Amino acid sequence: MRDQFSSNQSIRKPAVTAKGGIVAAQSGKAAQVGAEVLAAGGDCVDAVIATTFALGVLEPWMSGAGGGGAMVLYRAREDRYEVIDYGMRAPLSLRPEDYPLTGDGAASDIFPWPRVKGDRNIHGPGSIAVPGVVAGMEEAHRRHAKMPWKELLGPSVRLAGEGLAVDWWTTLMISSSAVDLRRYPASAAAYLVDGLPPNAPWGIKSHVRLPQDRLKATMAHLASAGPRDFYEGDLAKSLAADIQDAGGALSVEDLKPFRAHLREPMAIPYRGGKVYATPELTAGPTLSRTLGLLQQNLKPARGTPDAAAYIAYASALQAAYRERLKDMGDQDGRRALGAEALAPACTTHFSAVDRDGNMAAVTQTLLSTFGSRFVSGQTGITMNNGIMWFDPTPGTPNSLAPGKRCLTNYTPVLAQAADGRRAAIGASGGRRILPAVTQLLSFVMDYGMDLDTTIHQPRIDASEGAVVIGDVRLPQAAREALGAQFDYEEARIQTLPMKFACPSVVLRDGSSNSGAVEPFQPWSEAVAEG
Repeated sequence: MRDQFSSNQSIRKPAVTAKGGIVAAQSGKAAQVGAEVLAAGGDCVDAVIATTFALGVLEPWMSGAGGGGAMVLYRAREDRYEVIDYGMRAPLSLRPEDYPLTGDGAASDIFPWPRVKGDRNIHGPGSIAVPGVVAGMEEAHRRHAKMPWKELLGPSVRLAGEGLAVDWWTTLMISSSAVDLRRYPASAAAYLVDGLPPNAPWGIKSHVRLPQDRLKATMAHLASAGPRDFYEGDLAKSLAADIQDAGGALSVEDLKPFRAHLREPMAIPYRGGKVYATPELTAGPTLSRTLGLLQQNLKPARGTPDAAAYIAYASALQAAYRERLKDMGDQDGRRALGAEALAPACTTHFSAVDRDGNMAAVTQTLLSTFGSRFVSGQTGITMNNGIMWFDPTPGTPNSLAPGKRCLTNYTPVLAQAADGRRAAIGASGGRRILPAVTQLLSFVMDYGMDLDTTIHQPRIDASEGAVVIGDVRLPQAAREALGAQFDYEEARIQTLPMKFACPSVVLRDGSSNSGAVEPFQPWSEAVAEG
């Protein structure tokens, strides 16, 4: 299929630089919301909260109040790094016996677990884990925000009132999940037109929007009632009723005790600097192992990475992934390594920096595209399918069980290079996130690249077992070296399906900020305040 696409096109998105704050996100409109909060005097964390809820309205197939995630924060005045973990959990009311294996081979979605009867763990109400995004924003607001909660949710209420704009990207994303969205009445009503994906208009003055009236009402209620209502109040009751009426397990009793957790970040020494990553059931521990191997085996040359550098990237990533796959799951609540099957996922990442040097790297997900594909009819919220993170086979460290924490691929990071520059880095793209974050860190910390050079530097992916995927724009010597040593395939950067992760990054050099995003993501933008 790749031979059908032009080899001559060149797509670039120049990095943005400013003295003020910057938000870099997969949705430019959401980044604009965050930048406006910064311009109004908000803290970096204020921008994070406003951007998070805007993203849930603007790209509901990626993240939202029905999902989970984690953020790494740098607080400039205290010179302190911290992690807020709001990953999802299996409901306490979940019963593993409700997920019987069929014996018909592997499931067809992201993970190659044995198939469960009715794909109950993949889509629909039975696949929903306890969502954490609202609790994560609650904790961030409590700790650091300067602006009122209601004010920060205002943009998401306004955007939901405008309806979901249908362009070619909206159509493509809805089409990719339409076969399952049409199974659930509220999902079909929210995203389909006469049972089919909506079409973007041809006319220059024509506009198609999908109403989000229920979601607007929910965001307005959440803004007024506060975040605890999502877990203990009217919103909790509505969510639980919708899910249980459709045959799911999630209850108010599951929602009520959920809290985000403040965690100490992993501080990973690298090249005279440090990388601060998410711990425990994320890809942070595997990143630590990868960077340790790189520090031993990569001898950075001048300029940009050479063939030896790409060999080192691939070797370190493959070795770290092999170790990751040996030890998997939340068996005792302290496991550091998780084994996610080698497959993509649906996620959003954004990074932010304010004028004072506070920084955030934020990754959030519904897991699959549109998560469970189940929309809560009373709230308009698209729910996650976090139960799919668990192996339905009994007796493994990652086996499905009540109250268990979900494994994740994501790893948002903050880094301080030896030259004093700080960067917030992360990406979407499931298993492809770790290779992207590793290389972006290396470009900044090993080669001293600015963000414009970093975001346009070709990368490899080494997350598919023995296969290494190389960007066709790699130098010829690197392509030949990779081909001689690995099972090597090449791919062009493309929007869907992604062969490489989709990063959004910001960097602070002295008092100057810069931001950059994946050039091939059609909506992505780095937006400066003012």
